[in-house]
Amino acid sequence: MFFKYFNRSFTFLFLVVLSAGCKKMDLAPTDRFTELNFWTSDENVNNALNNVYNRMYNSQLYFYNEALSDNAYTRLGISAGFPDAIASGNFTPTLARFINEWDYYYTGIKAANIFLDNVDKNTTLAPAVKERMKAEVRFIRAFHNFKLMTWWGDIPLLKKDVSIEEAKNIARTPRAEVLEFILSELDAAATALPTRDQYSNADRGRITKGAAKALKARVLLYEGNRMAEVAAICEDLINNQAANGSYSLVSKYDDIFSPTNEYNSEVILDLQYVPNLRTWGEYIDFAPISAGARGNNLAPTQELVDSYVMLNGKKINEPGSGYDESNPYAGRDPRLTSTIIYHGATWKNPNGSTQTIYIKPGTDPDPARKNEYKPSGQGTATGYYWKKYYDPTATGGFNSGLNLILIRYADVLLMYAEAKNALGQMTQEVWDKTIRPIRQRAGFTDPAALSYPTTGDMTAIIRNERRSELVLEDSRIYDIRRWKIAESVLNGWAHGAKFEDPSIDNGYIRAQLRTFEASKHYLWPIPAAEIGKDPNLTQNPNY
Repeated sequence: MFFKYFNRSFTFLFLVVLSAGCKKMDLAPTDRFTELNFWTSDENVNNALNNVYNRMYNSQLYFYNEALSDNAYTRLGISAGFPDAIASGNFTPTLARFINEWDYYYTGIKAANIFLDNVDKNTTLAPAVKERMKAEVRFIRAFHNFKLMTWWGDIPLLKKDVSIEEAKNIARTPRAEVLEFILSELDAAATALPTRDQYSNADRGRITKGAAKALKARVLLYEGNRMAEVAAICEDLINNQAANGSYSLVSKYDDIFSPTNEYNSEVILDLQYVPNLRTWGEYIDFAPISAGARGNNLAPTQELVDSYVMLNGKKINEPGSGYDESNPYAGRDPRLTSTIIYHGATWKNPNGSTQTIYIKPGTDPDPARKNEYKPSGQGTATGYYWKKYYDPTATGGFNSGLNLILIRYADVLLMYAEAKNALGQMTQEVWDKTIRPIRQRAGFTDPAALSYPTTGDMTAIIRNERRSELVLEDSRIYDIRRWKIAESVLNGWAHGAKFEDPSIDNGYIRAQLRTFEASKHYLWPIPAAEIGKDPNLTQNPNY
C-alpha cells in the first residue's frame, strides 16, 4: 500500500529547499534540491503528498474527544489534550488544548497549500495522477477547515500559502463562506477522485470519490437545515455503487475493527497505520490493568452504558424492558459487550486464553485486585474499561498498526435515516434500509427490536442508534453539539458503576461534575495566543 513509507517526512526535504537557495534564482544546482527544482522530482511530490496525509488527523484526538462528551471520562487529561478541563467547563482561552489544536489544523492546511501551490511545477508525473493528487489534498484541506469551523465558527480561511507576516493580519472569514468553500472543495474532489474499486491494492487507503461524498453529507448533516441534500447524497451512495464505490455492512460488528479485516467493505475513510512503522498506542491506558495496561486514562461512563437498549429494543427505564438493575448487563444490545468491559466480562488474551475481569471492589480472587475500582489510582475511574478497538496483534506497550475508521457505511445509513426523519419522510422502507440491518448485524433477533416502530420518539431512537453504533469513533461530541443537547447531557455529574454509597446517586460513582454554558460553550474560544499575535482576530461571544 502507498502508506508503507508513511513516516518518510517531507518536512526535512522542504527544509532543504529553504536552506539551499541560490544567489541567482534562475540557476538551479543539479546536485541538490532547491526551491526551483524540488517539485520536479516525482519522489519529492509523493513524499509531499504523504506529508499532507500524515497531518490529517491523529489517534489522540480520535479517542480522547470521547471524554469531551457524555460517553467517557478521563481524570488525567493533561496528557490527552485537557478534555477533562473542557468537559468540566473549567477552562479559559489560554488552555493549551485550544492553541495546540488550532495550530494542528493550520499546519495541515499550510502543508496542503504548499502542495497545491507547487505541484504543477512537476512535468514528469502523468496529468491524471497529478489531478488525483490535487483532489486528495483538497479533500484533506476541506477536512481541516471543517474541523476548525465546527469548533470555532468563523475562522481565517486560507486558500493559498501565506507568509508569517500575512498570517499576523488575517481576519476571521464568516462561517457561511467557509462552509461553501468546504462544500465546493469536496465537490471538486469527488469529481476527480477514483472510487475505492478503481484503486489497486497498492493504493488502498487513498481518499476516494465515496469519501468525498460521505464527508460532504456529514458537513451538511451538521448544519441541521440542509437535510434534503444529506438525504440525496446518501441515496446516491447507497443506490449508485457502481459510480461511487461498492460499500456494505460487515456481517459481524466486531469484525469491523479487526486487524485481519482492514479495508473491509464498510470502510469509506480511515487513518492509515502500519505495524512497527506508524502506530498508535492509546490502548495502554484503555484496557484492563491485568491485560497489561499501565493505567486507565479513558473510562466509559454509566450514562453510556445505560444508553444501550435491551434485546427487545426498549430502553432500560421503559415499561416492559425486562431490565434488572441487579444484573444490569444481561439481555442488552450486543454492542455493549463488544465495546465495554464491565464487571464479570471476559477478556481474550493475545495467546487465545481468557480471563474474567473483576471490577467491583472486593470480588477479585487474585489478591492483587488490579482491575478493581478505586476512587484514585491507576485503575478505572468509572468501573468500566474499553474493549472496542483492542488489537491483539499490537506489539509491546499496545502499539497498534490498526487503521482508525473516520467514516464507514453504517454512518451513511444513519445519516440517511436521520435526514429522512427530519424531513418527515421516515417510513418502514427507510427503516428497513438503515436501522434494521444495522441492528441485525449487531446481533438483535427479537422482532420488537427489528420492526419499524409505530410508537415512540423516532428522533430519540435514531440518535441513540448513532451513539451505540459509533461510540469511540470520534462522533458523539459533535452529535450532542449539533443537536444542541450538550447543555442537557453535559451539565451535572458524569457517573460510573454502582460501586459507591447507595445514599448518594443510588450508589453510582460520581466521576466528574460537568458544566456546559449554552451561551458560549457551543463554540470554543479563539486561542489567546493567536489574538495576541493578530489584532484582526476577534473573540467568540462571552469569553
